[in-house]
Amino acid sequence: MPGHIKLVKGQADPDPTEFLLPSIETKRADQQKPYDSKKSVWISNPKDGGYREGILESGDLEDPASKCVVAVGHEKFTHKAAEVGRVNPPKFEKCEDMVNLTFLNDASVFWNLKTRYQAKMI
Repeated sequence: MPGHIKLVKGQADPDPTEFLLPSIETKRADQQKPYDSKKSVWISNPKDGGYREGILESGDLEDPASKCVVAVGHEKFTHKAAEVGRVNPPKFEKCEDMVNLTFLNDASVFWNLKTRYQAKMI
């Protein structure tokens, strides 16, 4: 049970679903996120050690040795394809079981954990 809910002796336990599963409204809002299955990618962020989401402008993600140009906002970055990770479709936003993620990479796992934490689902 979450720490802010006090259990009263003799009453049924409160339903923990709100802390485990995203609501329909949350899922709809997450589905509105712009997404392109072939061009949405994660790149590392050296400033904070995390990851940034960007759009692949050129390069081949299938060839690990190729150079990829990724646009994040108005900036462009060049990375090797092995350092670029694909973004999961919006339907996997805040998913409970990360085994179901289409692209299981560090950035996708960290993003899922971060969004679930911010939504108080962890």
